[in-house]
Amino acid sequence: EVRLVESGGGSVQAGGSLRLSCAASGISFSSFCTGWFRQAPGKAREGVAAIDRDGTTTYADSVKGRFTISKDTAKNTLYLEMNSLKPEDTAMYYCAADRELYRVKVFPGTFPHYSGQGTQVTVSS
Repeated sequence: EVRLVESGGGSVQAGGSLRLSCAASGISFSSFCTGWFRQAPGKAREGVAAIDRDGTTTYADSVKGRFTISKDTAKNTLYLEMNSLKPEDTAMYYCAADRELYRVKVFPGTFPHYSGQGTQVTVSS
């Protein structure tokens, strides 16, 4: 059974930081494209950050320079370091894994093969 378990969410004030983690079992992150997407109430899913299988990282314009994605293959864990948080970053954050990068980035009409249950991030002004 494949499980992705996110942790590290919480409530912070604007300008604060959080570090999300996603621990995987049943799959090896080294064999997949991985990333994070988020969804706020009433809004579409948004791909936040992704790591391709060759290690290339990409970010949504809205988080560039503030968020950093990384992966520890030995621990089979994905991370998202979030700094300078803004109220518009408030959302449920999900970890994702798929053979195809576009599904990790949740392109319209797509969804990653594997995802977690999410962790809530709330940023107050």
